[in-house]
Amino acid sequence: MKRVYVNEEWCLGCHRCEYECAFANSGKADMVKALKGKIIHPKIVVEEGNAICFAVNCRQCREPVCVQSCIAGALSKGEDGIVRIDAQKCVGCLTCVLVCPYGAIMPAPDGHAAMKCALCTDNACGEPACVAHCPNRAIVWEEREECL
Repeated sequence: MKRVYVNEEWCLGCHRCEYECAFANSGKADMVKALKGKIIHPKIVVEEGNAICFAVNCRQCREPVCVQSCIAGALSKGEDGIVRIDAQKCVGCLTCVLVCPYGAIMPAPDGHAAMKCALCTDNACGEPACVAHCPNRAIVWEEREECL
């Protein structure tokens, strides 16, 4: 299965992935109308250290502890290998936020659910928006032999 990977040595810390993610998940056709003057809520977050920047995103784990820990059954792993959250089932306990080893699940802005990356499958982008718009190709979408 293809997954999103981050090459932190190439990340510029520009945060464009965050804006493209927020726009792709906004449901709007115009980026200015979708984001201007608004607090964005991306499903990918850039962390900045002393000399390194990297984007934190869901790894779509093979054995997702978030799915195993969800008391409401709101998280599931589909046949396609993508871990998704059903906001209608989510009770907002945020156990998934606590157990995610990558810090890739976060509280939704409404406070009643959690949110995470689903590889832009909910918005028909073709490939994840963060990958498509990373100016330095620090974020890639590819198959790797790594075990998660």
